[in-house]
Amino acid sequence: MMVDSVKDFFDRFVDEFPSFDGNVIASRYLTPYVAVSSDGDVWQCSDPTDTVTYFQSLLDRHASQGVLSCKYSDFECTPIGNSCFFVTVTWAMLGAEDSVISTWRESYNLVKTDSGLKIFTSIDH
Repeated sequence: MMVDSVKDFFDRFVDEFPSFDGNVIASRYLTPYVAVSSDGDVWQCSDPTDTVTYFQSLLDRHASQGVLSCKYSDFECTPIGNSCFFVTVTWAMLGAEDSVISTWRESYNLVKTDSGLKIFTSIDH
């Protein structure tokens, strides 16, 4: 079932996050990529280098806050046609002894590509 593949995609993200490597995280995204914060700030990554830079800056900020890992909950996935998905999860950034440093809800648009699932937009809320 394809929804299981989407859940696996997010499980692998959780496994890869502690690397704090912008290249690893950016590999899950399609360019161009657009991100919108809960305050309405918009970031557009036009090419893979922009995407790596964007995610490395987020990872560096998380690391400076003491984040060591992450987890998600409240997974919701809606297929859109045969190759796209709308996914919403609640993220928790975790510090020492799995203490919660921050949480937020985020929604994603994903598309199935020849190289696997890729996120092409996201919005925090």
